[in-house]
Parts: sequence; C-alpha cells; structure tokens
Amino acid sequence: MSFSPDLFFAPAHRVAAMLKARDISATELVDQFLERIESVNHDLNAIVTLVEERAIAEAEESDRRLGGKGEIRPLEGLPVTIKDSIITAGVRSTWGMKIFEHYVAAEDAPTVARLRAAGAIVIAKTNTPEMTLDYDCDNPVFGRTNNPWDLARVPGGSSGGEAAALAAGMSPLGMGSDYGGSIRVPSHFCGVVGLKPSWGTIPVAGHMSPGVAAPPPIAHMATIGPMARYVDDLTLAYNIVKGAHPSAPHTAPTPIAHPERVDIKRLRVGFFTACGEVPVAREIRDATQRAARALAKLGVEVEEVKPPVEDAAQLWFAYAMADGGQLLNQLLGDKAHLSRERLRNFLSSSPTIKSAAEFFLTSIARDTFRVHLAEFMQRYPILLLPPFCVAAFPHDALEVDIDGRNYPLFASNWPALIGNCAGLPGVIVPAGTNREGLPIGVQVMGGAFAEEDVLAIAKALEAELGGFQKPPKIA
Repeated sequence: MSFSPDLFFAPAHRVAAMLKARDISATELVDQFLERIESVNHDLNAIVTLVEERAIAEAEESDRRLGGKGEIRPLEGLPVTIKDSIITAGVRSTWGMKIFEHYVAAEDAPTVARLRAAGAIVIAKTNTPEMTLDYDCDNPVFGRTNNPWDLARVPGGSSGGEAAALAAGMSPLGMGSDYGGSIRVPSHFCGVVGLKPSWGTIPVAGHMSPGVAAPPPIAHMATIGPMARYVDDLTLAYNIVKGAHPSAPHTAPTPIAHPERVDIKRLRVGFFTACGEVPVAREIRDATQRAARALAKLGVEVEEVKPPVEDAAQLWFAYAMADGGQLLNQLLGDKAHLSRERLRNFLSSSPTIKSAAEFFLTSIARDTFRVHLAEFMQRYPILLLPPFCVAAFPHDALEVDIDGRNYPLFASNWPALIGNCAGLPGVIVPAGTNREGLPIGVQVMGGAFAEEDVLAIAKALEAELGGFQKPPKIA
C-alpha cells in the first residue's frame, strides 16, 4: 500500500491496527513521520530532539515481529513522541534548562518503558517551558514553540510541544505531564485531547530533574498522562502506562478502563463556568454550555451547579510553593543567570515559608478541600467546566484579554488548578473554535480513579461536538 498523507492525522489505534494487518510497515511509517517532522517542524519548533537511528532500528525489529517472527505487542511499530521533561534512555532530557542541556538518562521513566515494552517507538522529544513552569512554551535551550493554529500565539504549557506536534500531524500519540494544567491547557489551546489521570494511577517517576526527588507538594499534585487527537487513543495509552511501580510507591493498582461499557445516562453531570474574580471568556463559557446541552440531548441528567472549589487555586499555589521556591532555587544555584527573566521573576515572587506548622496547616486545608469536593461529587460524579479562562494567547503575554478587560495570566488558570489540587482525572475535548479561529475545548472531570467514566463522557462529547480538526494553516 502507498502511504497516504491522511495517516498523519489518523487515530493511533487505527494506525496500530493497520500495522498488525500489514497494510503498512513500521519502517515506512517511522520514515514518513520523520519526514513529516522535517517538513513541518521548522515553523513550530515543537520537536526538539529526534531519535532517528534508534527509531529506525526498532521499526525493523517491529516489522520482523509483525511478519510472524515474534510476539506482536499492542502498540507494535507505532511512532510516539515524549515530552522533553520525561526521561528517555539514551536520549537527552533537558527540562528546557541550560544546566541540563546535555543530560542523557540511563533508563526510561516507567511510563516510557511501558510504552516501549508495548511496542511503541519513540521518534522524538517535544518542547516544554523552562522547568515546566509556564503556560508559554519557551526556554533558553530550544527557544519557543508556536501554536499550529496561529504562529503568533503560544501552544500552552507545559506540554505545549506535545500538543503542537499532535495537532500538526507529527505524531499519532504522545506523553505529557500535568502539575497545574500542563496537559489540559495545551490540549485546549491546540485543539487536541489530553488526559490528566487521578493522582496515584500512573507513576510520575522520571519526570523530575536529575538528583531531585519529587517532594510531597509536587508528587501529590503532578501526574504524567497521554495526549492524542482522539479520545479512544487516550484510553489505549492509559491502559498501558497505568499501574503501580516501585519507583512511585504511592501509585495504586487500578482496573483496566473500559469506557465503552459505561452507560453515561447513569452519570449525573454538574456544569459550571464561573468561580472567583476572573471570568471565563464568553465563547468558552458558551462551549461549556453547548457541551452540557449535548449531554442532556443524549439522556444524561445535567444541572448547573456551584461546587466548593472557590479556594482551589489559592490552595494549589500555597501547597505547590510551600517551601518558598527554595528547592527550585537550589537547583539553579549559581547558574540562575542562565534562566529566562520570566522564570527568575516567578521564583523570586514565591512566598516565604514560615514554619513546618504552616506547611501542615496548608496540607490539612488541601485535604479538607478534597473531602468537601468528594462529598459534593457523590451527587454529581462528573463535572463539566472550562479548561482555562481564555484561548491561546500571544507570545510573551503576562496579561490576557477576557471580553475587553485585562486580567493577570496566572490568575486565569483556576479551571485547570482544581483538578491538580484535588488529584482528580480530567479530559479535554475539542469544542470548536472562537471568533479568531482558535480552538477551544471543554473539560470533563470525575471523581478519584473514575478514569473510565470520564473517558466515556469525553467520547460522547467528541462525537457530539465534532472532535479534532486539522489546523488549516498546517494541514
């Protein structure tokens, strides 16, 4: 079979099926995706490190297996991309930081190892903001990544390179991470899908900088998760990478997710579009309401609600920066001048921790919040809400325009921080475009370990709202 350019945007599960049916070879597929990267990436800078030689060798091995000379694994021969901050054996992982510009890990993160054990072939690493601490996607090692829908705008952060690569057809499946919306915000900005899993379902080991173990404020709110163009591919990847691992002892064994078995009419959905002082842009509010109506049309009980989430963003920041940014500043040491001014300003503005007692009180407040939200979700096991207050904003912005009024960028993230603060799963589903032609998404959030239900609702919304669309200037 000759290679069809449509395969660059095909669902990962369909490409995997074609490989198994021998409709296309793994070698040809890897070659074509590497060529796609070469032809498209120069405008986007989403791909920052290629893994050409090893990928080609692994593709040849997959072809031998597919030809009947070995076990055929679930993702046999499927090209994938990995966020730069998730370590990959023999491939540099820099976190967008000059001090790690040449760091090469000796082993894979557990999630990467599981993908590769399932037959996936890592073809490239994708860009991230410096130290993964921004909603832009710029760093002093690789520079900025542009949004495939508008090169003058950001793709989101911190998994912005991954979202841009998927939207532009440079990869069928990828892995990102999410500490403060870092999977969901880029998915929303670039018009793709992304799953932030429950805390404790997927091992987060292999995501921190070398020699820095994740302290509780990070380990308890950060996750690694799959990104793709189609919800079924999130399910496929989630079932492969989830599960306990010795390097992440807090990770729990969880059952295989079968969203196709879920009767969504049995799930009560609460939707909301407002919380606190920063409003959500009107077109994103409209998209959330449109999604609520779509579910109601399918027979789902949907109700507008006011969940107890007013303090989520404040709690997230207090917990995340409970050490006053000391660990991150220590990591930079006397090399802080190599970092962008934007990052230095962020770290210098972090509050100073006063005592261990203050941290314990913050931890108690966060756990109390989680309990109250869990009690609320006994009645509404699914929450439908915006992913972020705006669509993709211009490069270098510190403020965003929301319906004619400017607001601080980092106060516009409250819809994303709820899920991290509570440790809950969330999926972003494309929901069309705004008047500027930029993609907007909706966020489906569920209770702890309810990935199956969240994916089921997301799948239904994907069908009703139109799902992934190719960026017109790139496709």
